[in-house]
Amino acid sequence: MIFETMSTVNIANVTVLDNPAPFLSPFQFQISYECVTPLKDDLEWKLIYVGSAEDETYDQLLESVLVGPVNVGNYRFVLQADPPDPSKIREEDIIGVTVLLLTCSYLGQEFVRVGYYVNNDYGDEQLREEPPQKVLIDTVQRNILSDKPRVTKFPINFHPEHAESGEEPPPPPHHPAEVDPHEDDSSSPPDHPLDNQEP
Repeated sequence: MIFETMSTVNIANVTVLDNPAPFLSPFQFQISYECVTPLKDDLEWKLIYVGSAEDETYDQLLESVLVGPVNVGNYRFVLQADPPDPSKIREEDIIGVTVLLLTCSYLGQEFVRVGYYVNNDYGDEQLREEPPQKVLIDTVQRNILSDKPRVTKFPINFHPEHAESGEEPPPPPHHPAEVDPHEDDSSSPPDHPLDNQEP
């Protein structure tokens, strides 16, 4: 999926690898991005699995990696993360649809979030029709709906040193700008409030 953004760091493309896959297999995302001005510090990429739509305490941070320092240019890397720990997910929330969040931050400021719906179900038709009382996690398959991401951008100050020298910083992130390639598609995944902000 290709994204069009206007920022110091622009995500050009995110490809979900090895999808569909067994629930217990690692996640793999090939991320391409562009940096238009040099950054002194690292970018922090995170992958978060939403364990419950009602309770964010069930969210699991699957991976957090630092990339940088970042010079002007185009970059591409594969972010790999372990699957979520099923013992930390309520039994009734394992099967069904949930959300996976890919975020990127700079100096602790999140500036882009990509949300995907994930459908977890049994690969065996008989198990789908007559699901066992206890989830058989080894037989669960996940399918990331990679063609329907929701991209949310947050304006941040990439160069706080300019503010210290008297230059005007960017406006605060009161109104995040959304880039949704399926703006009229009601199936676009919601923003999950990781920091108690409204979606």
